[in-house]
Amino acid sequence: MLNKNYKIYISGHKGMVGSACWRLLKKKGYNNLIGVSSNKLDLTNQDDVDFFFKTNRPDIVINAAAKVGGIYINDKLPYDFIYKNLQIQNNLINSSFNFKIKKFIFLGSSCVYPKLASQPISEKSLLSSDLEETNQWYAIAKISGIMMINALRKQYDLDYLSLMPTNLYGENDNFDLTTSHVLPALIRKFHEAKIKNNNNVLLWGTGFPMREFLHVDDLASAILFSLENNLKEAIYNVGSGNDISIQELALLIKNIVGFKGEIDWDKSKPDGTPRKLLNVDRLSKAGWKFNIQLEQGIRRTYEYYLSTINN
Repeated sequence: MLNKNYKIYISGHKGMVGSACWRLLKKKGYNNLIGVSSNKLDLTNQDDVDFFFKTNRPDIVINAAAKVGGIYINDKLPYDFIYKNLQIQNNLINSSFNFKIKKFIFLGSSCVYPKLASQPISEKSLLSSDLEETNQWYAIAKISGIMMINALRKQYDLDYLSLMPTNLYGENDNFDLTTSHVLPALIRKFHEAKIKNNNNVLLWGTGFPMREFLHVDDLASAILFSLENNLKEAIYNVGSGNDISIQELALLIKNIVGFKGEIDWDKSKPDGTPRKLLNVDRLSKAGWKFNIQLEQGIRRTYEYYLSTINN
């Protein structure tokens, strides 16, 4: 078991993933947690990050800080996505190496895998063919992070590893329709259509692509599992092992929200990758499994969304 007195720094501790890690670690008795807001620590500045590490001396680092977003914003801001993510992760990894961090968890994304990778996608698919065009900038940054972790493991035998979660959702998700991912965007669209008594909701694409979803609390449990266990591989997929079409997802969310109108599809808009289902055998064989079923997780997320707009 991990020493519960270790100082654990969670970058991005107020974001969806970081806050889920914080909640779970506190619940499990890890009380020596460190978090600092972006207006007090610029993770894109190496000097600032080095000073933070020198001052606070963490033992463990969970890198949950990143610039993230859906298809639209990825396609509109390609330079921002590749530059800022490279800067953040390079600085955190480099400072962790220089200050002899005992364990480092690098969080990537399933978008690091090729657009037409064989399904379900195994960790061995990395760099095997072309990426999906609209989010390739983010993906390339994350692939660079994976390779930095691999290099440190190879050259210095460090206990650093990379986790590649599937599409995440849950508490502290982003519901902004310009920058959000598909699931929270659908929750907001159907809710607003219900409140306005609209007859229909217009959604992007054909609805045919298949996607896998994981509640962020399940990712937090996978991160804790990775900290508390001696995992042998450099990279692990984290997911449910189940996928659903965007059409089916839209119908599920529509019913949970209680929207009574119709769904229209704007087929002129991009679908993205046709299917993206992760092979989670590697982490499953190590002993971890997801817990929160999709419908249950969406209901919880909708309740959280209602609490944010009520506040």
